[in-house]
Amino acid sequence: MNDDEEFLPEGEAATPKKSFWAHLNDLRTALVRSGIVIGIALVVCLLLSDKLIAILEYPLSRIDMFEKPQPTVSLQIGSTKLGPYPVTAEQFAGLPPGEAPQVVFQVGVAKVGQEQVATLKLLPAPPAGTPTLRVRLHNFGPAEAFFVAFHVALYGALIVSAPFWAFFLGQFFLPALKLKERQLLLNWVGWSVLLFFTGVGLTYFGLLPLALRASIEYSHLLGFEAFDWRADEYIGFVAKFIFGMGLGFQFPIIVLLLVKLGMVTHQQLAHYRRHVIVLSLILGAVLTTPEVITQICMAVPLYILYEACIWIAWYWDWKKRKAGGVIDV
Repeated sequence: MNDDEEFLPEGEAATPKKSFWAHLNDLRTALVRSGIVIGIALVVCLLLSDKLIAILEYPLSRIDMFEKPQPTVSLQIGSTKLGPYPVTAEQFAGLPPGEAPQVVFQVGVAKVGQEQVATLKLLPAPPAGTPTLRVRLHNFGPAEAFFVAFHVALYGALIVSAPFWAFFLGQFFLPALKLKERQLLLNWVGWSVLLFFTGVGLTYFGLLPLALRASIEYSHLLGFEAFDWRADEYIGFVAKFIFGMGLGFQFPIIVLLLVKLGMVTHQQLAHYRRHVIVLSLILGAVLTTPEVITQICMAVPLYILYEACIWIAWYWDWKKRKAGGVIDV
């Protein structure tokens, strides 16, 4: 055994040191492998772009979850569907029974004598639970559909291939760390991933429908119609909002890491509460979209997480003082 190996912690083995160029070659290999898996995932996601777009359209079907459901009528002319339009029982006396029926009429023409008369044929009701989109997404250019599909596929590829490119990059960075440092890093990475998907899920199922609904209501307040949107702008808005919230939920990891390193205390965190409110609004503008609705939707959860960080830091400090000044990082 070498003299250097006698002083290595148990479970760690001596490894030959690499030159700078060898490390650079390892980094190049990790980046190339990551690029390959992202490219493969991009091709797969391009083939499934219609399924991914349907997932991003789902929040549009939930914009009415904060108001009482009401009957709607849609008009279908050939393959084109107009609506649904909110109506009342007085306007359409032939509405089927039920609290909020979703009625679709097929527009046709019948000849009565020498006249052509428009007809409305009641189509079968859609299956229960079928989402209806009041907001219609449109492409206004010949190449816009391709750009939308590529953007959606790119976002999907980064997520689907994340375990692979994270593994390749980890193969480059982890050997430089000691065993205890690796365990600590993996522990913090686990919490980081959990917070990321918590932010994504909260946004997708809760905050995003609320923000979309608020946007529609604000447009109506200004006297504008708000049920026809550009598909590319909607996809960009949704993707940036979801991923921005996922990144924003890494805020507690950064704060608690500073506490662990002894750079801040829970007293200092409590002192800067008002500053964090402003910082949360700024993060809402940078990580999502620069308008008030999404800023508030992001700032409120971030501030709640900051308050949780204060209590966690206080608990760590109490635990440290109780143990007589010794704490296991």
